[in-house]
Amino acid sequence: MGVLKKFEQRLEGLVNGTFAKVFKSEVQPVEIAGALQRECDNNATIWNRDRTVVPNDFIVELSAPDHERLSPYSGQLGDELAGMVRDYAKQQRYTFMGPIKVNLEKADDLDTGLYRVRSRTLASSSSQPEAPQAPAGPAAGRPGPSAPGYPPATPPGAPPMPSAPPPGTRPGGYGYPQPAGQRPPAAPASGGRTRYWIEINGSRHQISRPTLVLGRSTEADVRIDDPGVSRRHCEIRTGTPSTIQDLGSTNGIVVDGQHTTRATLRDGSRIVVGSTTVIYRQAEG
Repeated sequence: MGVLKKFEQRLEGLVNGTFAKVFKSEVQPVEIAGALQRECDNNATIWNRDRTVVPNDFIVELSAPDHERLSPYSGQLGDELAGMVRDYAKQQRYTFMGPIKVNLEKADDLDTGLYRVRSRTLASSSSQPEAPQAPAGPAAGRPGPSAPGYPPATPPGAPPMPSAPPPGTRPGGYGYPQPAGQRPPAAPASGGRTRYWIEINGSRHQISRPTLVLGRSTEADVRIDDPGVSRRHCEIRTGTPSTIQDLGSTNGIVVDGQHTTRATLRDGSRIVVGSTTVIYRQAEG
């Protein structure tokens, strides 16, 4: 079961439906969870072959109406989101420099249903990377975002990790980055033909035709066995640029953290359909 699906099920079962009102808001918690996953992926800093450090301090900016609806649950929702980040990091073999925290803030410049995620890496007093740790068993409680329940990833006898990225590497989550729309685009690779593919739960599906239909039906080009996915849910069109179009699905699509019916795709774009995350990829050569 995927990390986002488990996160959604935990929310649904909490406090006899305490989160029922949350799920009626314009911004869905599972959308925020997907955006936090993407924030980790986009700001991952490779220290060496065995260690990739990701941000551990997140701020989710919400519109005034969404913040008003979600703020009564912000503490528990923040804990659950932090737990989801921990689970995702374990799955991706990411490590942290300190405890995971997720806070909700109001942003007056955002319209209802829109949000932004900012992140940074805050080192703990030991400045050692912290690896996510799985619970001891099904009955074990989840540590809160400030709990120290992650063992250092540095093996005994290894030199301590620095508290800042090595010179010449990507800055990752060190300091809150600008919104995605203000970040400089990555330089395209040169030469060769562009290849397109998608990744679903670790499986790669090549896109060999101009269009690719995703859905629950056996007639879809890529079948997704998810009750939240419509028979013909959405269609990816490759090109310059590539795009995705909702095909009148019941639950819609979320692209890079935004509910939409049509969006431009770039390498690494994260598409959420139902409870399934699809990563769009393209490369030259």
